[in-house]
Amino acid sequence: MSDAELTVEVTGAVATVTIRNPARRNAMTPDMWRRLPVLLDGLEADPGVRALVLTGADGTFCAGADLGDLDELLDAGDQSIAVVAEERLAAFAKPTVAAVQGPCVGGGCQLAVACDLRVAAPDARFGVPPARLGLVYPAPTTRRLTRLVGPATAKFLLFTAELIDAERALRVGLVDEVVDDPAARVDAITTAIAQRSPLSVAAAKEIVDDRAGPARIAWWHRKVRDSGEAREGVAAHRERRLPNFAWSPSDRP
Repeated sequence: MSDAELTVEVTGAVATVTIRNPARRNAMTPDMWRRLPVLLDGLEADPGVRALVLTGADGTFCAGADLGDLDELLDAGDQSIAVVAEERLAAFAKPTVAAVQGPCVGGGCQLAVACDLRVAAPDARFGVPPARLGLVYPAPTTRRLTRLVGPATAKFLLFTAELIDAERALRVGLVDEVVDDPAARVDAITTAIAQRSPLSVAAAKEIVDDRAGPARIAWWHRKVRDSGEAREGVAAHRERRLPNFAWSPSDRP
């Protein structure tokens, strides 16, 4: 029996998905790629979950993807199970944060880039290796990487397949922070997110990701008026207490 798996732990309002595959430095197997969207569907529907953390077990984020059957991989192109999982993670309605230690390469980097935020340990290493393998990096993945780090850095990573360290990743915008204890820092970030208005956060995520057109933005403004979130937030501010935000992303169409 394989010990490669994705595990989920929910603590308070934060769900943590951990990549585990000790024999392969947490490489993602085909079953793990298929499992991830299913897990995300369940966590997105859970009104108690307000943020998601993605991390790897035992000091390694994810050293890549188990390539499996090469012919199947080549035939799938941009419809591969890895791209499907990546796209589902990127579209997750709630904030996502990658806590990165050790290698974050190939499929691991693909998943980290699909998260909203990335916090890395000083020992983190990042790389995009398709050119070393003679593969074409999926177009959605390439575009997402380019939006994050810019064309020049994306080309460097794609052309050379070289690993870069955490400090360089921070300089080029691949990660948001480098800290000695990423788990503690991510806990602080997600705790803060969980105290904010889920409506405000969900709207901000859609708008920043350019997934909200004029009609959708107008819908968000109507929802602010109708949901009572703003009234509760302002009242809590005046009364110097934590707000009781009740809206859930599952309430949206």
